[in-house]
Amino acid sequence: MRFSLIDHIEHLEPGVKITALKALSMAEEYLADHFPRFPVMPGVLMLEAMTQAGAWLIRASEDFAHSMVVLKEAKGIKYGQFVEPGQTLRVTAEILSQTDRETVLKARGVVDGRVTVNGRLVLERYDLSETRPEQAQTDKVVKQEMRALFALLYQPNGRAAQSLPEED
Repeated sequence: MRFSLIDHIEHLEPGVKITALKALSMAEEYLADHFPRFPVMPGVLMLEAMTQAGAWLIRASEDFAHSMVVLKEAKGIKYGQFVEPGQTLRVTAEILSQTDRETVLKARGVVDGRVTVNGRLVLERYDLSETRPEQAQTDKVVKQEMRALFALLYQPNGRAAQSLPEED
């Protein structure tokens, strides 16, 4: 993961659902180009925020069993409203079904009660060492780094009290 589009995990029900937040600020580098006079979060980054939320749900649900959790397919993605600096995108992802390798999720992003993006995601999970055994150490490092980042994002007894009110 090169950049994080999740600032805080607000609610987590392992194996079921996650709610995460992304507060958009003018400090986001891509806003200078998208668009100079009308800065908005690109749709592909809204999709990435849903993907990252879903990946955190999977990792937490499986105790970080796999180093890689990646988007395999996005289905029926629909965009509604723009997300502008100063707004907070609340992303939810809910597991619909799972196999030993893939997870299907229903995901959506909401700002101020309005749906900005929604659709179904298929995320695939695996370890690099499955096809390249020499990558076992890399798998271990990635899992450790993901655990450390997760600990910053999800603090159920800490920052949760400071989160925004629930939206429908």
